[in-house]
Amino acid sequence: MSAVPGRQANQHFLVTGAGTGIGRAISLRLAAEGASLSLMARGKERLEQTAEMCRGAGAAGVFVVSADVRQREQVDAAVDAAALALGPFRGAIANSGIGGANEPGPEDRFDDLVQTNLVGTYSTLRAVQRHLATGGARHLVAIASILGRFGVPGYTGYCASKTGIIGLVRALAHELAADEIQVNAICPGWVSTDMAWQGIDGMASGMGISRDEAHAMAMSAVPMGRMSEPADIAGMVAWLVSGDARGVTGQGLDMNGGAWMG
Repeated sequence: MSAVPGRQANQHFLVTGAGTGIGRAISLRLAAEGASLSLMARGKERLEQTAEMCRGAGAAGVFVVSADVRQREQVDAAVDAAALALGPFRGAIANSGIGGANEPGPEDRFDDLVQTNLVGTYSTLRAVQRHLATGGARHLVAIASILGRFGVPGYTGYCASKTGIIGLVRALAHELAADEIQVNAICPGWVSTDMAWQGIDGMASGMGISRDEAHAMAMSAVPMGRMSEPADIAGMVAWLVSGDARGVTGQGLDMNGGAWMG
């Protein structure tokens, strides 16, 4: 589905993890629909690149701010600055996250995975909640994962954090429904991003096969036989934050080519 010009005119959204991949695609889609955007991530250089692309795509205004979602004080300060720069928010897309495996021992990444993906999402949504515009539907969207639906050996931190996001969304949706705030998660499967291809390369290395062979093996578990594109996820976000999705709240929406059918 193509962007709907003007659909988000005069609306301000925060997008985290906006420097690359899914976050950049979401930012560009909302820009093409006329939104004002606050873009947040740890690295500012890529955010500036996204910002320039968003201006070219039609964004009404763009604000760039650097923050580490693991640090709640940084998130609060960044969101405060964004609201001061571009006004109250119509919504937020909490997309910042990290992937990869973890294993017990001194190098276990479990804490970092959960702190970034789950706690960082919570901190982001709560910070934006304080600055939401008044009146009408408002939207909080979190990017979870198909691995929030089932477990994968070696991915305890990632699976736990993404499953936690789905639970977080359900609880917040109940809490905020009376204020017309819709809270939802999107659970992508394989999406053609750097993170996904790192996973494919890890499979290839661990199994002693080529990247193409690892990709084919991964896609054999996907009925549609292909990865999604970041723009596909952006299209679902654009629908969720539009009037067409009124009444959709507390949901984990799957886009995975049929790899998980709940």
